Amino acid sequence: MNLNRLVLTFLGTGTSHGIPMLTSTSPVCLSEDTRDKRLRSSVSISWDAVRYVVDCGPDFRQQMLRENIQSLDGILFTHEHADHTAGLDDIRAYSFQIGAVPLYGTAHLFANLRQRFEYIFKKEQRYPGAPKIAEHELTGDSFLLNGVRVTPINVLHGSVAVTCYRFSNLAYLTDVKTISAAEKKKLEGLDVLIVNALKLESHPTHFNLEEALALIAELQPKKAYLTHISHRLGLHAAVQASLPSNVYLAYDGLQVSSS
Repeated sequence: MNLNRLVLTFLGTGTSHGIPMLTSTSPVCLSEDTRDKRLRSSVSISWDAVRYVVDCGPDFRQQMLRENIQSLDGILFTHEHADHTAGLDDIRAYSFQIGAVPLYGTAHLFANLRQRFEYIFKKEQRYPGAPKIAEHELTGDSFLLNGVRVTPINVLHGSVAVTCYRFSNLAYLTDVKTISAAEKKKLEGLDVLIVNALKLESHPTHFNLEEALALIAELQPKKAYLTHISHRLGLHAAVQASLPSNVYLAYDGLQVSSS
């Protein structure tokens, strides 16, 4: 691998229900196309000899096994919702390897996780099998992570604050509904933009396809990928055929790279 060449793997590209969604008999949920099978949204990103993941939802263990990820250097969280955090206990195996697993997120994010995963965050009388963690609170400023510049991108998911991330010339945006002009400035000159596109119809807390494509047209990355997809967006093959030539519908296991 070239120095600082980023390789991103889509661990999951589905919305909070995943696809197929329980109880649904929609054509997408019944599809035999493997690209229509979507675990909850997350990505891994690696360069040189390090690997981080963004979010660890309820499918985290399954995703790590599928991609044969044998080591992990840390987790960057976007926000507190369960489809992005519920797999936190499954970092135990990586904690056994390296000790405290670095976690990156806002003060609000950590306050929420302390309530829900008290046994992981407590300082005394810890359960011996609990994973060890090291908290790194984000201030909003960019920072270096093993030689790569990481820039937090602040967006709103309805009224919920979400931290998205730019890694060098690649950016990962999830659960976006609104983004300010100032934050868009941080996304100029991208090789790769990844952004959520929940469905065709409007949604109160997520971009729909039209809104995602409008942001892509405004920012003009070299390539763009859509993620955090529900079954109501449509069949993968049909949606992909409708997209602009530099826009791709992501699917679980897809890898993309950037310098």
